[in-house]
Order: sequence, then structure tokens, then C-alpha cells
Amino acid sequence: MYFSTTDDGIELEKIQNDLTFLHNCYVEMLRGIGEDQVANAIEQGHHSRSDSEKISKAFSLYFQFITIVEENAAVQLRRKLEDEYGLARISGLWGKTLQDLSDQKTPEKEIVKQLPKIKVEPVMTAHPTESKRSTVIDQLRSVYLLMVKRENQMWTENEKDQIRDEIMTAMQRLWNTGQVFLHKPSIQDELNNIMHYLTNVFPNVLPMLDQRLREAWENAGFDPDLLDDYRKYPKVSFGNWVGGDRDGHPFVTDQVTRETFLDLRKQALHLLKDDLSDLAQKLSISSYAVDAPVLLIVRMSEMKERVGEAAKPALERNIDEPWRQFLNLMRVLLPLQENGEPVEKPDAGRYYTSENEVLADLDILIESLHEINAKRIIKSDVEPVARKAATFGFHLATVDIRQNSNFHDQAMAQLLQASGIDDGENFENWPEEKRVAFLNAELKSSRPFVRHRQGLGKEADAVLACYHVVNKHIKRYGTNGIGSFIVSMTRSLSDLLVVYALCREAGLMELTEDGMASKVPVVPLLETIEDLEQGPEILDEFLKHPVTQRSITHRQQRDETDRFQQVMVGYSDSNKDGGIFASLWSLNQAQLKLTEIGNKHDVRIRYFHGRGGTISRGAGPTHRFIAGLPSGTVQGDMRLTEQGEMISQKYANTVTALYNLELLQAGTASHTLSDDKEEDLQTKLQPIVNKLYDYSLESYQRLVQSDDFVKFFSQATPIDVIESSSIGSRPARRTGKRSFGDLRAIPWVFSWSQARFFLTGWYGVGSALERLRKEDPDAFSELSKDAVNFMPFRYIITNASSAIALTDIEIMKSYASLVEDEALAKKYFKKIEGEFNRTREMLEHLYGHKLTERRPRMYRMIEFRSERLKPLHQLQIEQLNTWRELKKEGKEEEAAEQLPEMLLVLNAIASGLGTTG
Repeated sequence: MYFSTTDDGIELEKIQNDLTFLHNCYVEMLRGIGEDQVANAIEQGHHSRSDSEKISKAFSLYFQFITIVEENAAVQLRRKLEDEYGLARISGLWGKTLQDLSDQKTPEKEIVKQLPKIKVEPVMTAHPTESKRSTVIDQLRSVYLLMVKRENQMWTENEKDQIRDEIMTAMQRLWNTGQVFLHKPSIQDELNNIMHYLTNVFPNVLPMLDQRLREAWENAGFDPDLLDDYRKYPKVSFGNWVGGDRDGHPFVTDQVTRETFLDLRKQALHLLKDDLSDLAQKLSISSYAVDAPVLLIVRMSEMKERVGEAAKPALERNIDEPWRQFLNLMRVLLPLQENGEPVEKPDAGRYYTSENEVLADLDILIESLHEINAKRIIKSDVEPVARKAATFGFHLATVDIRQNSNFHDQAMAQLLQASGIDDGENFENWPEEKRVAFLNAELKSSRPFVRHRQGLGKEADAVLACYHVVNKHIKRYGTNGIGSFIVSMTRSLSDLLVVYALCREAGLMELTEDGMASKVPVVPLLETIEDLEQGPEILDEFLKHPVTQRSITHRQQRDETDRFQQVMVGYSDSNKDGGIFASLWSLNQAQLKLTEIGNKHDVRIRYFHGRGGTISRGAGPTHRFIAGLPSGTVQGDMRLTEQGEMISQKYANTVTALYNLELLQAGTASHTLSDDKEEDLQTKLQPIVNKLYDYSLESYQRLVQSDDFVKFFSQATPIDVIESSSIGSRPARRTGKRSFGDLRAIPWVFSWSQARFFLTGWYGVGSALERLRKEDPDAFSELSKDAVNFMPFRYIITNASSAIALTDIEIMKSYASLVEDEALAKKYFKKIEGEFNRTREMLEHLYGHKLTERRPRMYRMIEFRSERLKPLHQLQIEQLNTWRELKKEGKEEEAAEQLPEMLLVLNAIASGLGTTG
């Protein structure tokens, strides 16, 4: 099947040619090392049951080579289209965004005024969804880079053969590398992986991102002189959860968090030191050629006096090159010891205290270069360093501390019991009114509950030890590296006030003229559908609370920001609770109401979107995700999680990382600056979509809350293998129980995808649309007219249609055969199959054509992968039968011996589908 459009046809042809090349390389490599049986399986696209371990590994790698081919083809097509049609050709990027603003007659000076207010912050997390080891990711990256190298037309035939040999060598390294985690990765392993992107990828991409904006700005016909300063560009920053996220993660201790803060600081300082060194190499401007401006000489004199004897080596070098000497002195001012470790307690008189001082000196450097008319050097050499210093500072990425509200309650109960408060040990069971009244009274005083800080109880000790680490770090280094205290499962106002009380206990409250204010923002995380519905009321009470008001004002004055309150909204648990339609629409409605509450209190709501790696958990193309957010809620600020395998898929390779960051940045700007045409549609269609929400929620919950559905799920999917895998440092269940409520959303989604149900991405959509058509045909007709124009609704049905494309009825049926109770299997499979057909039919009715015609490229690639996935699914089903039987018979050792091979198949299927949880 070829694409219906020219662009898709070009890309498919490119994919087919490159895949043939890699296929031949792979087969030749396998035959060269004597793996003829494996090579035959790859050539034929299927395999026998013999030596299934090698075959599974071979197909797992093959699927990853397909992904490399697709990624490279997409990159080359974008380049080709931009070259032929201009920067505005690609949706979601700066070229199209600025051209649209130009077409809308938006004044360029208004855009320039708003650009610095645009802020994006991807937050790296280590949820257990990355099934590939970092070693494997590195080797795959080398294959990708060699494929990019091969694109160059300059190579001779001999050089092309050499590249081919290098690719086969990389393939052999991959073949000889273990593919799966046989032991759970440590938190340090996960941090090292995140650190790679923060130090090796994002710093290199940032100057390229600014260049893309400049090119698009000029291409749209705007005055280039208006973007003459790096401070006029949108802000970019990065967040990190590894080493800070404690929710259900017993291995994140206070020591781990302390080491995480210090490691990030160390890497940030070395990044800045290296940048200053590289810049010094470039600025070889001689005082014999031009006179050094006075401001540079004066500032160097001040720096020399500040650092004392340490200035001598810096000034003895490059005697006739003052700009280099200036940069040498800047390096000496960085709070780094000679052994490369950060200065533990930096003296403000001797060292830079923050990136703000570095930026002030870089501004002097820029001004001095302006005086000698070196504008090109400023733009090409100095501003990229300043930009990186502003972005990564002395902290590299902010660390959030996340913990569950129930854990906080237990910590508070232990504190109250230790301080002799009557019935304090039952604090978590107190009525909300009593909890709030007690906490309000306590928060009027700065007196702690207890003087000793240890031996209070497991939860209290853990929370206070963590908070003391945060407080100590703030006292030494300031707040720049500190994110927020995020409260998972925020169900009430008291869940947030408890954190204030715990902060007071650890010295994280500051006494202002009006009373106590929190040094660290406290952030509600609204995850379930019920929480999202109650969220606006909780936020209203929280924002009017005097401690919150003082804390917002305190941060506004300290950090010179606007008045804002962060609110995290979760896509995973709401999806698990209510299905795709109810989840996304409840998120839409919640954000509109939460924004209203913020406006009421003169506080901007900064949304933190807890997206996952799959369609069910809020994934999908970034620009479509942003376009689908409700009008007026983005307000120039986009913070979102990047989880698991999505980090390597989006950021492993420089050009792809640039593309994804540009989508994020330009999409945020577009949503904020473009003409708002959404409001009228929202008013008109909201009551209709509200009905669909009710219908879909009822349909989905009728299924998942049915008797024995968890039993069906447990046997019809490989959830038990996933729980036995070692793909993340976090446990798969919150408490270890086997129940729907206890199961984490990630393994829930991962299980359904492995068995090709993808149920969480579409179930409930078809029955909701069909019911609306039957009960209110006029409303259905009204909705159909604007189904594609109303972006929040379009986002829902686009995601559902993507999940439908990945679903395979025949493979689902095979997995359902694993259910021991045949009647139970038949009952639920019939329901699921009926809803699948209904959803596909209703989506095709809305679109006006077959889903295969709407997205031919996607269906073609899924079809190509599916043919090679079928034998792997069949193998997994056979493995599950054998393994479960062994466990049932108590043969645990024999069952354990089967696990490594089962994990290889699990990994191979995840590679084939390009997704886990």
C-alpha cells in the first residue's frame, strides 16, 4: 500500500529503500557470525519455536532498526520539504507559527514583547516504561548516526562500503549486548541516563533552537533587529524526578535526594566551565589589534581583587588577549574546587553565588564586543553560552519532591502522637473540618511539634529527613534547583495544608511580616476523574488560605515572577478510572474551571501535564496535544513530563531532539499568541461533549468494574510477567495487593498493549457516539460538522483512532484463550470486540471515510510490523501457559528459569509496537 499523498509516498519510498539496506546488512552480519537460522527467520519474517531466545532478540533488534529508518526518513522529508517549500511547510514548527501570526496581522512588536514570556519545561521522569537498557540505546544511536552519515552524497564507493561495514559492526555489538534488564536498574542508573540528555543533548540543541526561531522570524518577513538579544527569546528549562519522586518508591531516600542535588549542581558547573573554556579559545582578540574597552578593564580589576591569589594563573596566560583573560577569571570565580568537586559552602565574597552573576559578566563581555563592532562574534559565540547559562544555571534541572497524601497523613499522625496531641495517631481518619481547623491553628505559630527529628515513625522520619535535605540545600545554594512539593492523590484542602505543617517542622517556612510563608511551592496533583472534578473547589480554598497567599507573594518578590500557582494534572489514573474519552474531557473541563479559580484570586495557574508514553496516558504529537488544550489555559507556560521510552524516542538524536523541542516551544507560543477561535465552539459544543463524557464513562466503568474483570485482565494479558520484569526501579503496585485500585496505571496500559487490546485508548468512545446519534440526532449532527475544527474533541478522536489502528482482534482472541474460565473469556471478549467494531464504525462516520484512508502511512507501517509480531505474540502466549502452570504446581525454580526468555519476548513485542506503558 502506498501513501495517498505525494509527501507520504516520498517518505514510504525512502523507508522501503533504507529498510532494504539495513535488512541486508543485518542478515549479512548474522550469517557472518554463523547465525544462519536466525538470518533465515529475519528474511522470511517468521520463525519456528526452536531457539526462541535468539529469535526473539533478533526480531527485537529488527524492530528497532525499523524505528531508526522511520525516524531518519521523517527527518530527511522535513528537510526536503523545507528546502523546496520554505520553513512554513511543516506544521507545529516556528516557520508555520510565525507565518500564521503574520497572516493574522499580529504586530511584530507585540510578538517580540510576548516571546520572553513563553516558557517550556520538559520534566524527565524514570517511570518503569523504558524496556531498553541505556547501553542498547547508545548502540542504537550509533546506528542512527551512521544512517545519517550515509545520506551525504559526497562519499566514494569505497567510503560507502566503509560506512556499511561500520553499521554491521554496530549491529554485531548490539547482538552481543544483553537486551533486557535482568536486575532492576538502580536510581543512580536512571539518573545517569537522564544526565546524558541534560549534559550531552539539550545544551547542544539549545543554540540550534534559537537559530531556528531567528530563521523563521526573518522568513515570515519580520525585522531581524527586533531579536537582537538572547533575553528576548522564549525561556527553556528542564526538570527532573529521578531521585526526588518518592510516591510508592521506597528506594528514594534522603541520601539519594541529597546526592541528586549535588550531582546536578556539579554537572551544571562543569558544563558552564567547559563553555567558558571553549569561548576563551575562540576570543583570541589581541590588544595589539583593538583597544580593550574601559568597562572590560574595570571589571577585570574587580574580579582580580575578588579572587586574590587565584587570579595569578588566569592572568599569566594570554597576556595580550584581555577577552581571554576575562573569561579565565570567570572560570576562577565558579564555585568549583581544583579536584572538580563543587565548593561545599561557597563564600559569596570569593565565588559566584548563582548564574545571575555569570550572566551579568557575560553582559559586560557582550557590551565590550559591541564597542569593537564584533556583532557576529556576539551572536555566534557569546550569546549561545549566555543562553545555556540562563537555562541550566548552577542546578542543571529542578528536582521535584513527590509523595502520596496518605504517606503525609501517616507522617503527621506519628508527629502528633510524639507531641502528645489527643487522638493524634488517628489523624488520617479525622473529619476534614477537624483536620483543617487543627492545621489552621497550628500554621499561625512557628513552633514545631517536636524538637527531636528521628525515631518518630517510618513515614515521619522519611518525610522530615527529605525536607531537611531540601532546607539545607536552599540555605547553601538558594532555591533555583528546587522544584515543588507535589502531593499525589490530592483529595482535600487538608492534604495540602499537611505539607505546610511538615515544612514548618523541617524549617522550610519563612517568617514574613504577616506570618509564615513556605520556601517551596506546594502543588496539588489531581489524578483521578473524581479528583479532577473536586479540584477547582480544593484549589479555591487553597488559594484563599493565608499561608498560600503569603507564599505566592514571597516567591513573586524573591524570584521576580508573576503571581502563579502550579497545578499538576494526571493523565494516567484518570484514563485508568474512566477510559480515554472521559479522561481527556474531564482534564479539559477541570483546566477551564481551575483557570477561572486562578483568575478569581488574581493568580495565574501554571499547569504541569503528567503525560505518559502512550496514547492512553496523554501522549501523541506535541503540537496536537497543545492545540487540544482548552482556550486560555496555556498562557505562555508549558510544563510536562517526559516518561520512560519517550525520552530516548524524542531526544536520543540531535535533530529529532531539536524537532521535538521546537514543537513544544512553537506550539506553546501558537496557543498563546494566535487568534482565539475556540471559545465560540467551546460554548456551542460543550453541552454535547458533556453528554458523550457521561455515556463513555458509564460504558467504560461498566466493563472494568464488572465482577471478575480483573481476573480476565490478569489472565488475558502478561501483567504477571510485567510485574516480574526489571525495567524500572519502582515497584509495579502501590501496596502489593492484586486489585484494580492498587495496580499502577503504567503496567495496566503496558499489559493491554502487549496483548494488542489497547483497550484504554478507545473503549467507551464508540458506544458514547452511537448513543448520542440515537438519542439526540440533532446534537450528533451539530457535533459532526465541527468534529475536526473543535481541537479538544479532535484530539480525543484522533487518539482513539490511533489506538484502534494498533488493536488486533485476532491476536486479542488468542490472548483471551489464556483465561481458564471459558465462559468468562467469551463474555468479556464479546463485549470488547463489539465495542471495538462500534468505535471504528463511529469514528469513520465522523471522518466521512475509512480510518485506513485517513492515515495510510501509519496503517502501512503497523501492517508491516504486525506481520512480524504475530509469531512473537504466539510465542508469548505459549510461554505464559507454561510459566503459569509451573507456578501453579509450585515449581518456582523452573518458572524462574523461564523468566529471562519471557522478558526477551516482552521486550521484542514492545520494540515492535514502539511502546510500553
